[in-house]
Formats: sequence, C-alpha cells, structure tokens
Amino acid sequence: MSRLRGGWDGGSGEAQLLLELCVKYLIKNFSRYTGDIKTLPPNVKDKLIKLMSRQGQITDSNISEVLHPAVESLDLQACDVSDNALLQLYNCKQLKKINLNSFKEDRLGITSEGVTALALSCPYLCEASFTRCCNISDSGVLALALNCQFLQILNLGSCSGIMDASLQALGENCKFLHSVDISSTQVTDDGVIALVNGMCSKNLKEIHMECCVNLTDVAVEAVLTCCPKIRTFLFHGCPLITGRSQDVLRQLMISNKIKQVTWTVY
Repeated sequence: MSRLRGGWDGGSGEAQLLLELCVKYLIKNFSRYTGDIKTLPPNVKDKLIKLMSRQGQITDSNISEVLHPAVESLDLQACDVSDNALLQLYNCKQLKKINLNSFKEDRLGITSEGVTALALSCPYLCEASFTRCCNISDSGVLALALNCQFLQILNLGSCSGIMDASLQALGENCKFLHSVDISSTQVTDDGVIALVNGMCSKNLKEIHMECCVNLTDVAVEAVLTCCPKIRTFLFHGCPLITGRSQDVLRQLMISNKIKQVTWTVY
C-alpha cells in the first residue's frame, strides 16, 4: 500500500509539472489558442491569470478570455488595463480582491466609470487597491461603499480626485472596513471625522493619511478618539499637523496601543 501511495504522489507531481508547462506554452502562444482558452476549466484559468498578471500580459483585449465566474482575485498592478477591463467583470460575482496599484506612474485609464462597474458586478469585494489611479473621483468610491458591503481594505493613495464625500460614504456604509489609505488626496478634517465616526469606527486598525495638505490636528485627534483598535497610523508630510498631535501619540505608544506611527516635525 505504501508503494502505491508513493507512486500516486509521484504521478500527481508529474501531472502538476505537465500542467505548468502547458500553461506556460499557452501564454507564449496565446494568440494561436484564443478560442480554446475560453473553454478551459477554472483551475487552469487561475494559473493563466496568475502567470499572465505577474508578467504584465493581461490587457483590455484578452482579459475576457481568461476570466471565469468563480475567479476570486485579480492582481493587475503590472498590467496595462483601463476601464474596459473592469467592464468585463460582469460575470465575476465571486471576486473578493483586485489590485490596480501603480507605483511607477499615474494610471489614467481607470476612472470612476470603471470602478462603478466593478462595484455593481462584484458585491463580495473585500479588498480594492487603486494607488495612483488619479482619475477616480468620489462617485466611484460612493459606488463601492453602496454596493460592496463586505469591503475591508481600500487603498486610494495618490488618487488626487478623492475628497470628503468618499470618506463620508465609507463611514456610512462600510461596517467591516479596517484598513484605508487616503494619502496624497484632497480630504479635510471633516472627511476624516465622518469616516471615524461611521460604522467602521470600532474596526479600523490601519489608516494612511500621509501627505494630505488639508489635514490638521483635529483629524489626528478624531482618529485617536474614535478608533480604539488603531494600530498603524501614518500621517507624515501633513504640514498643518503640529506638535499637539505628537504629544498624544507618545502617550499611546507608551501604552503599546499603536504599533506603527509616522509623522513629520516642521
């Protein structure tokens, strides 16, 4: 029996290796097998998505070939995609995570239109990242807040069109939100107050609001007052925040309530 099990494991490993080789061949010759790829089973498509994403090979024109209704995660940060790709997610009801971060340059092709389509198509979305998608405005975040009630992590860093209305919508609708990045946006104290006084106040653990030129000590104090679980709090590069906030933070750090904090002394 032990020899049989050993033989089966080896066969399984060889089958897995063969599958990996076939997937790599398909990616290399994608255009030749477009019609066939669409009919592949979900487990094979997941491998295609993973490898093609890593190599930046998913585009607006081919994403529909590799998508399937059970897909749960899309990492498109290395891919050149636009709203057109998001409009093709209408059958991906199980999608829970999408990454559209861009760290090298602004991603101009993703707008509130695409984010709204994403929100309407994917009600179970838990994590969405849009760093430097600078054409996303409050209307896109409003769609996420209204349609994605399980949202937990939202990254809007360097989305320069984001203002207080986004934070108000998140505060009013997203009970499970525990991590939010609003760094380098146009938000003010009023927006932060609306967020941390909202449904997610008791769940918020991580807030990034660095390089927000409109924020003052009022925003810092609101976070520290309303968010008992806050552990990561970054607000360096905010020129209107003074030493008043630093004094309060030092006391919290002494009590070990905050694990990571950054600020700038001007």
